[in-house]
Amino acid sequence: MAERVMTLDLNCDMGEGFGIYRLGDDSALLEQITSANIACGWHGGDPRIMRRTVAQALARGVAVGAHPGLPDREGFGRRDMNLSAQEVYDLVLYQMGALEAFLRPQGGKLHHVKPHGALYNQAAQRADWAGAIAQAVADFDQNVVLVGLAGSLLCAAGRRVGLTVAEEVFADRTYQADGSLTPRHQADALLTDVHQALEQVLTMVRTGTVVARTGEHVPIKADTICIHGDHPGAAQFAERLRQGLRAEGITIRALNQPARIGDDAERKC
Repeated sequence: MAERVMTLDLNCDMGEGFGIYRLGDDSALLEQITSANIACGWHGGDPRIMRRTVAQALARGVAVGAHPGLPDREGFGRRDMNLSAQEVYDLVLYQMGALEAFLRPQGGKLHHVKPHGALYNQAAQRADWAGAIAQAVADFDQNVVLVGLAGSLLCAAGRRVGLTVAEEVFADRTYQADGSLTPRHQADALLTDVHQALEQVLTMVRTGTVVARTGEHVPIKADTICIHGDHPGAAQFAERLRQGLRAEGITIRALNQPARIGDDAERKC
């Protein structure tokens, strides 16, 4: 029987500074990733940063996605807000449109949507928010890929409205026994050692499970891997992770995209 070729997408949240403030080395990270989730001006980003980040991503052949967040710049979109499903629908649709406005003049097209922060985490657990986000994406463009936490209500909602869904896993975060991410305020929420991160990703890809911080093997599906760009040394972390995946025979390619000249060479796993 022929061996299976494994393909993964590497994504990163970026364009999250504003004004004179910068967050992360987006230019260096764009050399390592295949999908960019660009902030749309609410939790981070502004028109100038959005335009520039779109241009840099397109120049490198990186798939461009919207990274809509809650209207909470002071809290970086990571604080919970009590919003209705209609409000969530409206804010997601609005932010997709804002990013598309910078894509079209540069010859690009919105490829995917990945919610940010509290919007992402709440949609993983709240059916009303998950449904609102999925419907907003479907109403905007049925061909846009919806990215959500693996195994979450958001992924299920996306499939119900006929979207292509990418289940997301995290290289640099630890997991709870229920498949959720360990809250950031806990000391062991982040993985900063690239060898540990690579081992976690390879376990997820090869076994379909992730080892929770409490020791359980939790079922998980990995279509795309998130690397956080706001950590010190993030670009080097991403480079070493990508090299490690390639060495294990995993092809790195954007979600739902055909092979292109310049892609990582496909190898058998």
